[in-house]
Amino acid sequence: MGLTKFVPFRRVTYGCLAGLLASFLLFFFFSAGGEGNPNVAAAYSPSNLLSWFLPAPHDGSGWLDPTGSRPKKKGVGRRGNRSSGRSQSEKSHEALETHRLQGSCDIFSGRWIRDDRKPLYDPGSCPIVDPTFSCHENGRPDQEFLNWRWQPNDCDIPRFSKQIKGSEVGFRRDSLNRNMWESLVCILRNGLNESRVYEESGTNDFKASEHVSFRFMDYNCSVELVRSPYLVRVVHTKAANGERIERLSLDLMEEASASYRDADIIIFNTGHWWNHVKTKARVSVQSFLDYYQEGGHVYPVLPVMAAYKKALSTWARWVDENIDPNKTQVVFRGISPSHFRALPWGEGADLQRDLLRRKPVPKLKALKPVFDQMKTPVIFLNISRLTEFRKDAHPSIYGMKYASAAEAVNAVETQDCSHWCLPGLPDTWNELLYASLLMAGRGTWKS
Repeated sequence: MGLTKFVPFRRVTYGCLAGLLASFLLFFFFSAGGEGNPNVAAAYSPSNLLSWFLPAPHDGSGWLDPTGSRPKKKGVGRRGNRSSGRSQSEKSHEALETHRLQGSCDIFSGRWIRDDRKPLYDPGSCPIVDPTFSCHENGRPDQEFLNWRWQPNDCDIPRFSKQIKGSEVGFRRDSLNRNMWESLVCILRNGLNESRVYEESGTNDFKASEHVSFRFMDYNCSVELVRSPYLVRVVHTKAANGERIERLSLDLMEEASASYRDADIIIFNTGHWWNHVKTKARVSVQSFLDYYQEGGHVYPVLPVMAAYKKALSTWARWVDENIDPNKTQVVFRGISPSHFRALPWGEGADLQRDLLRRKPVPKLKALKPVFDQMKTPVIFLNISRLTEFRKDAHPSIYGMKYASAAEAVNAVETQDCSHWCLPGLPDTWNELLYASLLMAGRGTWKS
């Protein structure tokens, strides 16, 4: 039997969508508000999961809407009275700019609607995509997950444009930000002469490299990626028995931080690695207990959330002390939700039976007080809630190629429910990044 007839993933895909609709009955709440802090850009907007997943009648907020229809909008002058000679992209750009001036558009509150336009680059067309994200190349038989577009409730987001010209863009990465970085590089290189796009260090192993940077000669811009899953510094030492120890210095930024302080746009994120499995996996309990350090103090015991908050404070302090907001726009991407079925990281997965979260996400709630205390303007790319709906867009079993359908069936227990297919959902993150930069209106993005 060919892989194109492989049934289990079809059940994953369509079962996931059915499960999403059923999960609207769940009652849960968290706030990502940014009220009262002028230093947090317009993209960091107040809303909560309760109002977003349980919308008012006829609003449609948060639904997967197969009709592509949109809720009616209140207010005057938001879309009407446009010149009929303008293109749709011009109208979208004007609508977004109008809302930027009004300060009334929350681009992260909305719903997914059907959209049959082609993706920003074709499946299999971008050679830099990690093989584990190349779902089409790995035999995924459907492309339904590419036919959804994020539609905010109160405005339109423009299709990604290449206004990035002349910019130096930096991603501090774990594997999820690498997912987003690869998406952006693929979007930018699409349609260009390949000889005018190159990796500046000559490497082609983006997964293992600590630092990579693509140069786009036609745009006079670079998009770089620096490995930094915790943002704070990892110190390598040895135990008495010679065992390698990796200790997190919670009060020090990672060592590469000085290299990107002059970038035009920096996209930070952290959270995916902040769990007991990641921080304890490399050492035995018998030989080492104190993974975290702050100054000269080593913590024999420290909850992961407490360490995470300390690291965020270190990051915020470094940004305020080192970033010139007149030159550099700081972006912090929200946590990308995984869809493992009630199992800790590393203990197996079942994408088919997963439901939306029933409780707040503490790591997201920890961000607000940090942003509130910062002097530097930060765009919070609040992708967590809208991403929660899209468990159909994970690689699932299609993170690798299989010799037979039977081999693929046996891979169900090791499927990838954390990362995202490319092209796919991270392309939407980059469109929201583009819209957020337009709304912030600083630096090269001033209207």
